[in-house]
Amino acid sequence: MRTPCRKIRISVLLAVAVLAAGTVLTACPLSVRATETEEVQEDELMREAEVRRRLPVQSDATPGWPDGPAISAQAAILMEVHTGTILYAKNIHEHLAPASTTKILTCLLAVENARPSDTIEFSHDAVFSLPEGSSNIGIDPGEALTLEQALYGILVGSANEVSNAVGEHVGGSIPEFVGMMNERAKALGCTDSHFANTNGLPDSSHYTSAHDLALIARAFFDVPLLARISGTATYHFAKTDRQKDDFVIRNKHKLVNGEIPCEGLVGGKTGYTDAARETLVTCAEQDGMRLVCVVLKEENPSQFTDTVTLFDYGFHNFRVARASEERRFLPEDLAFAASPFDIFGSSRRLLTFDTDDIIVLPAGIGMDETETELTYGGESFAQVAYSWHGISLGRARIIRSSPEEAQDDASPAVSAPGFVTVRLFRILPVVYGAAGAFCLISVVVSLIRSYHFGIFSVSERKRYRQIRRERKHERLRIDK
Repeated sequence: MRTPCRKIRISVLLAVAVLAAGTVLTACPLSVRATETEEVQEDELMREAEVRRRLPVQSDATPGWPDGPAISAQAAILMEVHTGTILYAKNIHEHLAPASTTKILTCLLAVENARPSDTIEFSHDAVFSLPEGSSNIGIDPGEALTLEQALYGILVGSANEVSNAVGEHVGGSIPEFVGMMNERAKALGCTDSHFANTNGLPDSSHYTSAHDLALIARAFFDVPLLARISGTATYHFAKTDRQKDDFVIRNKHKLVNGEIPCEGLVGGKTGYTDAARETLVTCAEQDGMRLVCVVLKEENPSQFTDTVTLFDYGFHNFRVARASEERRFLPEDLAFAASPFDIFGSSRRLLTFDTDDIIVLPAGIGMDETETELTYGGESFAQVAYSWHGISLGRARIIRSSPEEAQDDASPAVSAPGFVTVRLFRILPVVYGAAGAFCLISVVVSLIRSYHFGIFSVSERKRYRQIRRERKHERLRIDK
């Protein structure tokens, strides 16, 4: 009776061994095939990146413009924030997926339509409408953050559920907020964009361009709160009555967290999906020039290294010029005489350029070499638009000088022995007043001498003159 049982047990053991051996033998090829597939995909991505590197840079076609670097992004732009001057352009109007760089528009709308102290409630849909595994910081339905905390969650942690909750708070619903996103983008001058969600998750109707994203970034980095938060490397969420966890989030932007140095960094936002690949928006400032860099469809870590390369290109090949350097539209001296010893030598002009206005100039190009267009009216007396072979370099406003500005800006008068310097705007009122008084007195005296206001008749006046003549002759006889 035991023999059959042993045989059965032996058969079972043999079967198990065969199965185990088969599992081992089949598992190894599968692992090898998976590794081989990943390597093939990586090689294909590198080949695509190399093809993108060879794509033409449109800004290089401008005569006299500094040649831009070759980078592996499908599209890229480098824009000066104050003037909107485009320093580097590569496929800047191509429609591409922005991924999580979408969130800079979400945050811009949030601060424009809500207060940092507002309470953001997390609904079930805000959390669970997202695909499993998408970027989040683990906020549950029913929990709440302040808007300022939510901004950290979005910009530092790239949290999709927080983007949704902010959209619901500001717009009333996510579809309404998405409508606001598209309206705001259009108001900023965007022409290549359509947004379909708050966070940049894949959607065929969700796209933008490097140019449009730079326009949005200009407005975003103009808000100090957003610039500061987007430049934050880590943020600590403390446990509260409305949020049950204590945790720290870390920024994946390598320029922000210090993994890759970048002088003058202001802040930025990362983005990634399989379709969009790596996307990045970054802002940096040096020597009074603030630049925004956008790269779309890159491979990690080139989105960071190429951004640094573009910043280096911009800061080393362009400079900021003040409108006060302009010499073609306002004369050097509006005084009545050219001599520095003249009584009016310290008079100041009545019109001047707005000192806040700047022009961006390529290296080696002077302001007097640029093309200009003068227009009158608007908020200022006139405006001068500067360009170089069709590329806008900025605008300068001509405004009326106030007396205080004229006095503050006046150069110290040069004096010489025997000369007295008098400021024109101070002596003119006195001169005009004295001249007017003299004219008035002259008229009054003339009237008095010419008329007697009807007191005597003509015959009486003749008789009066005769009596005066007789009295005069009488005095002469007495004197003799």
